[in-house]
Amino acid sequence: MNRTKSLASAVLATTLTAGMSLGAHAAGDPVKIGVMLPFSGIYAQLGEAGRDGLKLALKENAANLHGADIEFIELDTEAKPSRAPELASSLLNQHEADFIIGPVHSGVAMGMIKMLRGKDTVMIIPNAGAAAATGPLCSPNMFRTSFSSWQPSYPMGKVALEKGYKKVYAISWNYGMGRESLDAFEESFTAGGGEIVEKVLLPFPSTNFQSHVSSIADTNPDAVFTFFAGGGAIKFVKDYDAMGLRGKIPLLGSGFLTEGTLQAQGDAAEGVMTGLHYAEQLDVPKNREFREAFNTEYGHYPDIYAVQGYDAGQAIANTIDQLKGDISDKQAVISTMEKLTIDSPRGEFTFSKAHNPIQNVYLRKVKDGVNVVQSIAAEALEDPARGCKL
Repeated sequence: MNRTKSLASAVLATTLTAGMSLGAHAAGDPVKIGVMLPFSGIYAQLGEAGRDGLKLALKENAANLHGADIEFIELDTEAKPSRAPELASSLLNQHEADFIIGPVHSGVAMGMIKMLRGKDTVMIIPNAGAAAATGPLCSPNMFRTSFSSWQPSYPMGKVALEKGYKKVYAISWNYGMGRESLDAFEESFTAGGGEIVEKVLLPFPSTNFQSHVSSIADTNPDAVFTFFAGGGAIKFVKDYDAMGLRGKIPLLGSGFLTEGTLQAQGDAAEGVMTGLHYAEQLDVPKNREFREAFNTEYGHYPDIYAVQGYDAGQAIANTIDQLKGDISDKQAVISTMEKLTIDSPRGEFTFSKAHNPIQNVYLRKVKDGVNVVQSIAAEALEDPARGCKL
């Protein structure tokens, strides 16, 4: 796709009408929400889910927007980091967006942060888990409604210890999310006396797992911890099962190992234990309401990516409501948002000083093709936000 075509075709503007114009804007001016998510390519499904959740939240809260019209400007990142500065600049300068939502991919997040850090426009990350976003690159105008890479994996080290595992084989891709996930697990596991007997980082996005699964069998650790997602997660779990390791060497992971992958993994995923800030069957009233509303609106049930987009929409709607529609004072917008309590399908959460969710992480175990919640692995877990000066 060439530059001219991509910019022309990527911008999709839609308006959600609440009845009146915002008092703080010129008559008829909408609140502009830029959406920078992948709508094509390998992560398109994730981008669409996040956008759909975002729009549902704002639609549900239309009566609380004090007359605001909401305009969405959608830009397709294609999950390409190289496109991030150009698209973020377009939303910031050409469209003058009040809020920018995105991205899915942590590499894209770094490019967006480069353009948006320290600006008046509020950036809300609905997925990318890069630690730097709410660590050394944190900024008053940047929030996250998803997770840091540290959050799902750190509690799993303690889970492993509680289950009596002393020697663990760790494996992932050699990129930010993979390295940070293994490091977080190792931090808690070794602090409690556990030993990482092997730590393997594969080139991203290689799915040539067979020799490594053989190595696991030869090493015979007490358990395996991994971060893989998407197609890589499907392939790893299937290869693990094919080697005869399922039921012999427990498989643990960051929650994305079995998130959106269970149907393809089939029986191979049975018994896999993961940590994540959400589970589809989570017994929370808001989750039941959200799932039914999402299914009514879109004809299918939501996943974690829709939840995270939904909560970005809730953060915007609640902020507009508390400011009675006047978002002209950007410092007031930021100070209001950072004090919110979000009634999320994952359970209530607040923002840390670094603007990352302080949230529960649930221990899930696959049973009959479902991630069944076993317990709260970590309650109200706050990312350490190392390097953040806020």
